Amino acid sequence: MKKLAKRYVESTKLIEKGKKYSIAEACELVKKTATAKWDETIDVCFNLNIDPKQADQQLRGTISLPHGNGKTKKILAITDKTEAAKEAGADFVGQQDMLDKITKENWFGFDVIVATPNMMGLLGRMGRVLGPKGLMPNPKTGTVTNDIASAIKEIKNGKISYRNDKDGNLAINFGKASFTAEFLADNLNAIIETVSKIRPSTVKGTYITTAVISSTYGPSIRLAI
Repeated sequence: MKKLAKRYVESTKLIEKGKKYSIAEACELVKKTATAKWDETIDVCFNLNIDPKQADQQLRGTISLPHGNGKTKKILAITDKTEAAKEAGADFVGQQDMLDKITKENWFGFDVIVATPNMMGLLGRMGRVLGPKGLMPNPKTGTVTNDIASAIKEIKNGKISYRNDKDGNLAINFGKASFTAEFLADNLNAIIETVSKIRPSTVKGTYITTAVISSTYGPSIRLAI
């Protein structure tokens, strides 16, 4: 059996076994359990009573966090509106030239692609390359739009995407250990509100079966929702 790190063991002592914590309490506690020397990431993970095999129970979309999640995303804009994209803060802007760089140089120096609809013909050929990495632009996540400047600004200001996994779990990064507990709570409340709103109409009974938050190397803290 793998020996648990001393720091992790000490963190678990702060959490009352079997207890579900309020959002405010959990956000205070998760900061105390983030004991690494670097700024740990804070995540929330929901286990949902959904069947991902059913098309109407696949959850995918975006959330604008009030305080961002502490990560600055590098954006590649595939568009003919080059000046607007640059002014909005895109890190890389181009058309076929940037797509060639991806295929010929295996270049992935970006976190997200935004595109105008008239560029999707070019991007469609990149499905096998971008799809498995989750980088293909999609209207559902707001990354395919004619208003590319607004899309870029929203992402830079804290707009994040989410998608459930094959087991019905939904994990979202919502901050850093350096955030105040109040900022973490604001972000977490925004996520819970969104997750509640997107409940599929075909789901019966309990929807959110469990919800926990944790720092990168810290133990899980159960939420009372």
